[in-house]
Amino acid sequence: MNALDAVTFGEAMAMFMACEPGPLHEVTAFARGLAGAETNVAVGLARLGHRSGWIGRVGADPFGSYALATLRAEGVDTGAATVDDAAPTGFQLKGLALGGDPEVFYFRKGSAGSRLSASEATDACIASARHLHLTGIPLALSASTRAFAVRALEIARANGATVSFDPNIRPTLWSSEAELVEATNAIAAAADWVLPGRTEGLLLTGRDSADGIADFYLALGASRVAVKDGAAGASLHTAHGRLDHAGFRVGVVDTVGAGDGFAAGLISAYLDGLDDAAALERASAVGALATTHRGDRDGLPTRGGLDAFIAGAALAPTT
Repeated sequence: MNALDAVTFGEAMAMFMACEPGPLHEVTAFARGLAGAETNVAVGLARLGHRSGWIGRVGADPFGSYALATLRAEGVDTGAATVDDAAPTGFQLKGLALGGDPEVFYFRKGSAGSRLSASEATDACIASARHLHLTGIPLALSASTRAFAVRALEIARANGATVSFDPNIRPTLWSSEAELVEATNAIAAAADWVLPGRTEGLLLTGRDSADGIADFYLALGASRVAVKDGAAGASLHTAHGRLDHAGFRVGVVDTVGAGDGFAAGLISAYLDGLDDAAALERASAVGALATTHRGDRDGLPTRGGLDAFIAGAALAPTT
């Protein structure tokens, strides 16, 4: 297996996007796409020219075949992904809500993705990467996927890789808020970079400011904390201080996937050796572009597209 710049893992799902507005139960036509926070990050990195890999488990069904084929077509390495003959690939329905947060309904209980477990191939894939990206979703799917996350982090650490963690919390997947907070912060404490949204940061830390959230994770051992605050922009915090980016003006179509784009941009920047200010700018740009299309990954830019956007875009006024 060739060495990777970055690897991530999680559940890939087929996504059916409503072709007309209204409640999902009234929609009569849908367009197919691919969903999964970690697949979005892997695709975002591949489009930016990095060697990215995705580890996951899909069913022996058309949805699983579609997920793997789509990732491979994007240039993502899926050599450590597996096919499950006994469980299906999950899927979701996504409403049409132009300019905001769409209605989303999941069909993922007992899915192949929730049965992900470690193997020699997955261990080798993680060990080959310069960087590991985790999200909080596998922590909630099953005991197996949570154990996989812990093992992946240990392997990355043992091989000198950097680690980023996006809490990406899904409260409905957890048995209790207390379990969510404890398990999520345990992983955050072992990551180099923590990437919470401001709202989820409040839930996880009890602090309602970007500085307060960042101080919590810096005290746990993170070297960088990026706090995302939607249209208000984002801030990057280190032991040396705080940097802010007000965000880019774009025509927002669908906000799903913005955080994944931000993560891909940040990881890409640090893989390229950029400083913190340039990394925050790249992350903000990729996150903004992700909102300009309905599909979760459709707005993720190529390197040329990203450079052109940053060069020509007008920054939103700083507040």
